[in-house]
Amino acid sequence: MPFREFEDIINGCLAGDSASQKALFIHLSGKMMAVCLRYSRDKMEAEDLLQESFIKVFTNLGSYKFEGPFELWVRRIIINTSIKRYHKMSYQNERPSSDMMPDIELSVSAFEGLAYQELISLVEGLPDGYRMVFNLYAIEGYSHKEISDMLNIKEATSRSQLVKARLVLQERLTKYQKVVI
Repeated sequence: MPFREFEDIINGCLAGDSASQKALFIHLSGKMMAVCLRYSRDKMEAEDLLQESFIKVFTNLGSYKFEGPFELWVRRIIINTSIKRYHKMSYQNERPSSDMMPDIELSVSAFEGLAYQELISLVEGLPDGYRMVFNLYAIEGYSHKEISDMLNIKEATSRSQLVKARLVLQERLTKYQKVVI
């Protein structure tokens, strides 16, 4: 969609035009659902997160300054909404057994032949704290310091949960590869 047309849709949403709101939702919902799936335990929870996030998008649309990509602004709302939901639901049962766990690198070949939806399913299956840290660090690119501030945890806990998430994913990938082969 050309930027000018997209800007017109946003302005229509600001004016309360329901057709513009529908057009905006249709244009972004697929991409944003993928983000929601990464932060949710299942598809139903992801759909709830998407709906809750879009309500916030439409409610706060007046604060968008047309500086920077609109999709990144929406993505940030989704991430913030998922973090608030994470705190509200108190899924922080994962506790590190050691603060000094080494980083583990997964081989790119481990992901060969793995369809996107299968990979999302593996990430969805992570315990909530692991999934949140994994997404924020590995996919969104936040530092452990930023994650610790967002989730109100220690940096060492963020590092530990990332290592544990990688271990769980590596174990599941190994099982997946044995089934496929």
